[in-house]
Amino acid sequence: MEKETSLLTRALQKDLSLVPLPNSSFEQLRSSLASHINHLINHDFEKLVFYLYRIDVDEARMRALLAHKEGNDAPVLIADLIIERQLQKIKSRTASAKDEDIPDEERW
Repeated sequence: MEKETSLLTRALQKDLSLVPLPNSSFEQLRSSLASHINHLINHDFEKLVFYLYRIDVDEARMRALLAHKEGNDAPVLIADLIIERQLQKIKSRTASAKDEDIPDEERW
């Protein structure tokens, strides 16, 4: 989990310009991201939309989740969707890197 959190931290720094505290735990990272999203909602909504598009958060899923969980803390819900998407990308890259280790004659 520590390596995953480290990779997630780097992805969030790159894609969202988020600078969490060094050696942040997963929960601290999530909280920092939710706070950053809250700031963007209140002060630069266009930038938030740009980030969500760039990260490729499923818009329909986000809208449905926000509508279904109305009254809940929207920044936390959005942060969870961003984290989920970033972790999917990390796993995909890791799997892709493993595929590169396969000799050409054994590839499909």
